[in-house]
Amino acid sequence: MKDRVGLNDSCPPLFHIRDAVVMRAGKTILHVDDFLLAEGEKVAVLGPNGAGKSTFIKLLTREVMPLYRDIAPVVFRGKQRPTLADIKACFGVVSSSMHDQISVHLPVIDIVCGGFFGTLGLPRGVFATEEMRDAAFDVLERLGIADVAMRDVLTLSTGQARRVLVARELVHDPQVLVFDEPCTGLDPQGMYQIRKTMCQLADEGRGIVLVTHYPEDIIPSVERVVLIKDACICADGPKTELLTDAVMSDLFEAPLSVESHDGWYFLRGVF
Repeated sequence: MKDRVGLNDSCPPLFHIRDAVVMRAGKTILHVDDFLLAEGEKVAVLGPNGAGKSTFIKLLTREVMPLYRDIAPVVFRGKQRPTLADIKACFGVVSSSMHDQISVHLPVIDIVCGGFFGTLGLPRGVFATEEMRDAAFDVLERLGIADVAMRDVLTLSTGQARRVLVARELVHDPQVLVFDEPCTGLDPQGMYQIRKTMCQLADEGRGIVLVTHYPEDIIPSVERVVLIKDACICADGPKTELLTDAVMSDLFEAPLSVESHDGWYFLRGVF
């Protein structure tokens, strides 16, 4: 299914991926035949564990590279050979695995200012300028957590810490936010906070790429769903057509039922 929701033919896409193959230890771990992502588009990538979802995101962020082709398999804003700086300036990435890397006692404001340097906290011997700290406070305030700015990050709830990581990405004003399993390990309050944050960023006009196992994470403004299974994109289209009992049961190889309410979708097991 190739009904690409929301693409604008008047300008080059953010990404165009054609015949991109990623291999590890002689095995194909992802093959993307043809994929387009428009500027400002909001898309959810859904699939079981080990399907290739995280590899797909790393293909976009250039953390992994596809096999060489004379015609570049991954074209970014019309550039066949974009620089890593081009990609980093465009993307902000928030993941549960990044959260796991926070293991030292640092004030939240230092974690957020680290976003200017691409680090979790300020690099050794580096001090944030007053302008950086002001920007960090502004972002924390926008996300409703300015009150934790001077707290030790290790004293925060999991949901608060996850939103601090969002703030860390926002300080360099990325056009696209990638959320890789953003609700993993969160309690219901934390899930609510992160989903509310994604809605807020989408309303600001930022592109959203959400990677998840669960339709419950897909905010209403995300209209397009990409399904990945067995290292390939097996479907790509409107969520109204793909978030169904039959499609989800086939994707996860389990009897599942899908319900919807006010633009949100919920997955239920059938026993």
